[in-house]
Amino acid sequence: MNTSNITFRTRKWVRPEDLNANGTLFGGSLLKWIDEEAAIYAILQLGNGRAVTKYISEINFVSSARQGDLLEMGLTATRFGRTSLTMRAEVRNMITRRSILTIEEIVFVNLGTSGRPEPHGYTSITYDRDRVPRHQPTQTDV
Repeated sequence: MNTSNITFRTRKWVRPEDLNANGTLFGGSLLKWIDEEAAIYAILQLGNGRAVTKYISEINFVSSARQGDLLEMGLTATRFGRTSLTMRAEVRNMITRRSILTIEEIVFVNLGTSGRPEPHGYTSITYDRDRVPRHQPTQTDV
């Protein structure tokens, strides 16, 4: 992944509760972080709090992380569909710059109030905060 194209970055600190039996970062914790950050990015790009994960392509674990490592997660939007947003992800160690994981495609779908896919009307990435969600999910939506 060309990290100069990453349009969204967040950082995580690997803590003891994030480790597996081998003393390295549990993959499930990392995937949870990525899905959560990708959801936030999709919600802001689509302007809808009802964007949901539709698809995650092959996950390539390149190297491991240990307790105390500082990780940086990068996401970039690669394609807008009529009802979807596709992005790419990379996680790397901030200190060593080693890649930890790559995912070529994460697809989020824009849902309407009926819970069905609905056109979002966007064709380009925004760097402004103009697309604050029109709807905030409630307890009954979850």
